[in-house]
Amino acid sequence: MVITGVAGVGKSTVLQIVKTKTNYEIINFGTLMFEMAQAVGLVKDRDELRKLPVDTQINLQKKASAAIGKMDNVIVDTHMTIKTPKGYMPGLPEWVLRELKVSSYFLIEADPALILKRRNSDPSRRRDEDTIDDIIEHQQINRSYAAANSIYTAATIKFIENVEGKPDIAAQNIVKRLMP
Repeated sequence: MVITGVAGVGKSTVLQIVKTKTNYEIINFGTLMFEMAQAVGLVKDRDELRKLPVDTQINLQKKASAAIGKMDNVIVDTHMTIKTPKGYMPGLPEWVLRELKVSSYFLIEADPALILKRRNSDPSRRRDEDTIDDIIEHQQINRSYAAANSIYTAATIKFIENVEGKPDIAAQNIVKRLMP
């Protein structure tokens, strides 16, 4: 299963709660790609990943998805799309989906003004300057990609609202859909 959301939506916070309530391992796709890129000297920090040449990003996606595809009982924390200087790039292209064998997508969403506020208050990352309209567009693009991916994988899609100050509610909405 895959859980996605735009940067600043609160995905990591929600997933920390999900991890305490389930026996799933959380694998951050971007962190795995970063570690692989860093090991061969391609990047110094994670924010440099999206600025690598597209073919390099694709090769990193292939290596990371192959590694994750061999794991059991995991939730993949990733982005449905990556906003690059050249446009939106699929975070889950066909070759990644084939390796991951996705059964369901969860898209965590939040109010765009809240997302912008969270991004602006996070000194640990060097994010691109986005407006509220940019964030609205990115969340809409993510929904479109999720629908397209669902057609390819026959996986379900669930939208999870992450309301300010209530990540436990978003986490509970995910947990109840994970249990048989």
